Amino acid sequence: MEVEPLPIAGAYVFTPVQHADARGVFLEWYRSDVVAAATGRALPVAQANNSISRRGVVRGIHYAEVPPGQAKFVYCTQGAVRDVVVDLRVGSPTFGTWTSVLLDDVERRAVYLAEGLGHGFEALTDGASTTYLCSTPYAPDREHGVQALDPALGIGWTTPTPTLAPRDLAAPSLAEAGVAGLLPTWSQCLDWYDQTGQTVAK
Repeated sequence: MEVEPLPIAGAYVFTPVQHADARGVFLEWYRSDVVAAATGRALPVAQANNSISRRGVVRGIHYAEVPPGQAKFVYCTQGAVRDVVVDLRVGSPTFGTWTSVLLDDVERRAVYLAEGLGHGFEALTDGASTTYLCSTPYAPDREHGVQALDPALGIGWTTPTPTLAPRDLAAPSLAEAGVAGLLPTWSQCLDWYDQTGQTVAK
């Protein structure tokens, strides 16, 4: 499995080795030891989610309060999605920037994102099935979002008129979330990374 850090500290893309023969394909899509070598800790999997989306659906941008936040390992089992990571950590050198990775059932890559980072994706095919391994269970009172269509973020979604859930449409802009004190800070996240043994560039 190959590991490549993304331009936002605490985010990585994992590309598995695929073994194909006349029967089909076999691969290891998650390895705790490989994740630990890259991030400094094995992801403590507390919950596994699966979403199936129609083409043109945008989910996110979601994040959880830090601490403890919610780290994720995201993998597309069927179809294709454009996975987006947004740095929401106030004070981070890359605050307010985003990066994206194509996740599909061809290359079968996965994305890891540390606590404090925002996550979303755009379904590029019908029936796009996405699995998330999460470090903490869902906690509604600690879950937040920022507007995926916020011009200040400038995420270049490929769908001209994406479909969003009412909750995501009603999410505040990045600036509004900041004024309301809803965003994690870089120092909060660094403290949490130190506590959990994560190696995140400072």
